[in-house]
Amino acid sequence: MSFARIYSRGRIGIDAPLVSVEVFISKGLPSLSIVGLPETTVRESRDRVRSALIHSGFEFPKYRVVVNLGPADLPKEGGRFDLAIAIGMLAASGQIPLDNLDQYEFIGELSLSGELQSVPGALASSLACCNSERSLILPEQNLKEASLYQKAKSFGAKDLDSVCQFFLEDEPLMQSSSSASGLNKAPDYTYQHNLSEVYGQPFARKALEIAAAGQHHLLMIGSPGSGKTMLAERLITIQPKLSTEESLEIARLYSCRGLWNESLWGSRPFRAPHHTSSSAALVGGGSKPLPGEISLAHKGVLFLDELPEFERRALEVLREPLESRHITLSRAALQISYPANFQLVAAMNPCPCGYRDDPVKKCECPPQAIARYQSKLSGPLMDRIDLQVRVPPTHHKTLLEQQEPGESSQLVQERVQIAADIQLERQGCYNSQLKGDQLKTHGAMTSEAQEFLIKASDTLCLSARSLHRVIRVARTIADLKKEPKIEKKHITQSLSFRLDQ
Repeated sequence: MSFARIYSRGRIGIDAPLVSVEVFISKGLPSLSIVGLPETTVRESRDRVRSALIHSGFEFPKYRVVVNLGPADLPKEGGRFDLAIAIGMLAASGQIPLDNLDQYEFIGELSLSGELQSVPGALASSLACCNSERSLILPEQNLKEASLYQKAKSFGAKDLDSVCQFFLEDEPLMQSSSSASGLNKAPDYTYQHNLSEVYGQPFARKALEIAAAGQHHLLMIGSPGSGKTMLAERLITIQPKLSTEESLEIARLYSCRGLWNESLWGSRPFRAPHHTSSSAALVGGGSKPLPGEISLAHKGVLFLDELPEFERRALEVLREPLESRHITLSRAALQISYPANFQLVAAMNPCPCGYRDDPVKKCECPPQAIARYQSKLSGPLMDRIDLQVRVPPTHHKTLLEQQEPGESSQLVQERVQIAADIQLERQGCYNSQLKGDQLKTHGAMTSEAQEFLIKASDTLCLSARSLHRVIRVARTIADLKKEPKIEKKHITQSLSFRLDQ
């Protein structure tokens, strides 16, 4: 009778819980049983492991083999446990030494020939493995991803045989080298778009700058072809630069979905789901909930074009995440929370035909159709959007005769970065996240500005939430001007970015 215990990592949301792979070999008819709440893909590993062992030149145990994946109440899915099961069987049967195996964790799917295939969630496994003070052995395709965390010690392997030779003959495996690749350094991503490509639209450009500086949500209303999408795509080019910790948060989310790409390291996400997307696609879902668009847009931009064309139910589920900046998905068997600190940028036409208030084309929509179109957006949702601006069409003369481009993204981003640094140093968060006593303390304004705001609130019938959002936007405008207190001119400009003014 022989026994071996190997450590691996499961995948629950963006976490990687420890899974103990116990292999027990005893006398009896040859068989292989896997227990511990395995799903179909885990049970199928019996055939993958058997074939991989034989093709790698090892002997498959001709005894009764029981593999226990603990803890027993944790669901196990995917082929990520194949490598750990194979190593456990070899150790229990005496084909590789047990020494030092407890200092390593193993994840990886095996092909029938013994080659290792990539698995999702490698970064989360690397972080958790480092916290347990063990090294991680995983497929070489996942090595760069696992190396994002500088303190983690990871080894990449091509196949099962190379892992075994690492323990038998001390043959080296490919080791993580995050310091050499530069992935652990503060990211400095270069975007393909530039704000200088936008001609005209001074009001919308200003709204974009304020939105970037304070991380405010933005709604743009204009006729087709006025430049709403073009502006939205350039928002991420002027946002504050990501820290290494923020980049790791984003990479961890994309890793758990199997979407991580080295070329996007250091960039803010820009997600633009189609208006036919369901509520589950936006917030996440499934029997084992996966992150949706709002989580994939974490620390970046969620762009909803043709906003009224989205299902009403799909839009209403955004209300809570817009405030809480996270989403909790509950199912009968488990509950998973994902971060959702995204910046909403939405675009819509003013009417069904799109040409209401257009200086050239005439709108032919009846008043009832316009009211029905605009009523698709609920008051509570609109109340959560800080900046609401109209984007008029740019005159042809401006497009054809303007010789010098507008300010580049780099120039605007420098101002935005200074304003963002002021906010983070002063209160530890962006102005859009100020609440309660924080807003009272850091949203201090002059007596003239306060009197003006009271009168404006009564005239415009602002809700308490809208009033606070006006103050937050005014605080951002003051920060862009490097002024310590909110003044009347800042309140006036903040109110101009609302459609109910």
